[in-house]
Amino acid sequence: MGDVVNLVVVGLGLVGRRHADAIKRLKGVRLTGIVEPNLTSEDICDEYGVPCFASLADLFALLKPDGVIVATPTPSHVELGLEIISNGCAALIEKPLAVSSVEAENLVKFAVEKQVPLLVGHHRRHNPLIKKAAEIISDGEIGNVRAVHANCWFYKPDHYFDQAPWRKHKGAGPISVNLVHDIDLIRYLCGEISTVQAQSAPSQRGFENEDVASVLLSFENGAVGTVTVSDSIVAPWSWELTSGEYPIYPKTSQSCYKIGGSHGSLSVPDLTIWKHGTERDWWSPITATSIPREASDPLDNQIIHFAKVVLGEEAPLVTGLEGLKTLRVVEAIGEAAQSNSLIKINDFAELHNPDDVTSVHAVTA
Repeated sequence: MGDVVNLVVVGLGLVGRRHADAIKRLKGVRLTGIVEPNLTSEDICDEYGVPCFASLADLFALLKPDGVIVATPTPSHVELGLEIISNGCAALIEKPLAVSSVEAENLVKFAVEKQVPLLVGHHRRHNPLIKKAAEIISDGEIGNVRAVHANCWFYKPDHYFDQAPWRKHKGAGPISVNLVHDIDLIRYLCGEISTVQAQSAPSQRGFENEDVASVLLSFENGAVGTVTVSDSIVAPWSWELTSGEYPIYPKTSQSCYKIGGSHGSLSVPDLTIWKHGTERDWWSPITATSIPREASDPLDNQIIHFAKVVLGEEAPLVTGLEGLKTLRVVEAIGEAAQSNSLIKINDFAELHNPDDVTSVHAVTA
């Protein structure tokens, strides 16, 4: 392996194409192949100028890439991940890591056993504004985090569901499909979640899943949190419409996360800190300070980071274990919404993953 890291993309759907296009334009990485059985090899070869394979077995029979990015539907993630790691190749797997935390744990343990880097594509952590928010909090700028609220409201049009009927079925509502992104950022910024409670309402369009849910969180550090998510509310308060991260979504000037601390509060993604003057007193004036930050494509940043992990220059930011922890919380939220009960994350993990996973740790190249 030289200074240029050779990467392969598995799955050439919307997200897979974004990865492939980014690799083609970035320095230090090279697209050396694509695995996509649903398109003709000639079409892909002509478009990207690289060999196309119908399976990973065909790929590894001819090529030895440095890393593989998996951007296929979630049900195939674990099988593909196991095959990639079996070949001693670093893997970056799109979120969520697996359909269930049981499957995800098996994959994470296998990567640790083989000492092969396994990363999860929670690319929002690679956004400079999130890195800045994490820095503000860790530096104590707002004191101890006491509460967080996240709004995840957006309206998906009917044709979004008609194009992929599986989106109408049970288990494909906004809790499992969308909330995994926000829960990961909440964990990253505010700490580990210890318990969840949730309520949801049936889809008003007549689908099998929920179309709105409200979640109550408690954290190991004593903070509390609330999250509401819906794919059937017209509103400007979602990551997609506030972050400007992906140009296909029209950007608003709003924020979707509010993090409250003992000495101030922070809104994200506009990165505004609210503080009183010399005295913390609701009768004294409160001021807003906008924090500057760099701007760059988090998907590009994630690929550059993946290459550095492969080269042994950086430790993974989002390990397989991190993806597993986020998935466990989302699963617990779904169960809490069904049972109307409080779910303890540690108890949930032990119940659904009886084998001890405490030895699973971040793996570097």
